[in-house]
Amino acid sequence: MPATSSTGQWYTRPAARTWTCDPAPAGVREFHASLDGYAPTPLVELPGLAAELGVGRVFVKDESSRLGLPAFKALGASWAVHRVLAPQASGSEPLLLVTATDGNHGRAVARMARSRGQRAHVFVAEGVHPAAVAAIADEGARVTEVAGSYDEAVRRAAEAADEPGAVLVQDTSWPGYEEVPGWIVEGYSTLFAEVDAQLGAAGAEPPGLVAVPVGVGSLAQAAVTHYRARRDRPAALLAVEPEAAACVLASLAEGRPVTVATRPTAMAGLNCGTPSGLAWPYLREGLDAAIAVSDADSARAARDLAALGVSSGPCGAASLAGVRAALTGDAAGERRAALSVGPLSTVVLLSTEGADANPHAEDPQP
Repeated sequence: MPATSSTGQWYTRPAARTWTCDPAPAGVREFHASLDGYAPTPLVELPGLAAELGVGRVFVKDESSRLGLPAFKALGASWAVHRVLAPQASGSEPLLLVTATDGNHGRAVARMARSRGQRAHVFVAEGVHPAAVAAIADEGARVTEVAGSYDEAVRRAAEAADEPGAVLVQDTSWPGYEEVPGWIVEGYSTLFAEVDAQLGAAGAEPPGLVAVPVGVGSLAQAAVTHYRARRDRPAALLAVEPEAAACVLASLAEGRPVTVATRPTAMAGLNCGTPSGLAWPYLREGLDAAIAVSDADSARAARDLAALGVSSGPCGAASLAGVRAALTGDAAGERRAALSVGPLSTVVLLSTEGADANPHAEDPQP
């Protein structure tokens, strides 16, 4: 078998589960547990999906309510803002926390800035639903809407953060800007620690497959860090992107980070054209597979999850859409073998946002 293989909207790296890395630092979950409103988000078992997918058990990590916000991003933003503010002397002038967003990260930074007595300026990429933009403004942030892509919004935010008293709190990285994005990735480690504990409480086996929605790849970096630091029974990791913005899939196929031209997609929070530089080595070495899905497939998955009692937006539902594409259909046998998924496997789907996170007036029709 070749070291890697790539066909159309599918990529696999059989050696990924032999790669190892250091774990996330200690203390992050304890920090989150100290915050008002913290509670582990639900891990919901859905036996009907297990039967559909031909696996033992399926669990959905439901991030529709995380620290009072409708997406997982509060984990990274809260830890990063905590680290940014730690050196500040008591009574210091408030900082201006600047960031770019295609939805959930910007609102999380704005919420954390307000809760810590700081100011926020959020650059919002084109294509974010007006209700999501309004929610950021309602957090007290200054909002600048950018007539361009997420990458352009990031560029504008980085320029604005050069002002005195401003700090960029961005969830993607590039050479010379890696410390804060690294803190954001560390913040996401709490999600995976919760999954471990919840699977144990449910009497489930460790996951054989974890599906992660991917934009720039920071959450996927956190997943790789968590599961590749484990030496026993490492999980297969599947990255899921929109067909309209599959920058990680394209980069894996090329063997180097590449920028892709993006198109509008209902999966607005995943509409990113360039992988995070900090995440890239982890994605390249530690992902078992990557797949791209359509808006229609994501919308169908969101509807199906809603019928099963899980609120999931288009980005969160991408994980189910991706697993369906990987484990069913004409190429299922080869793909299941690449992921080592069998009839007894435990599958974890990360539903990274609720339906309220970035609403769309109309779901794409299948």
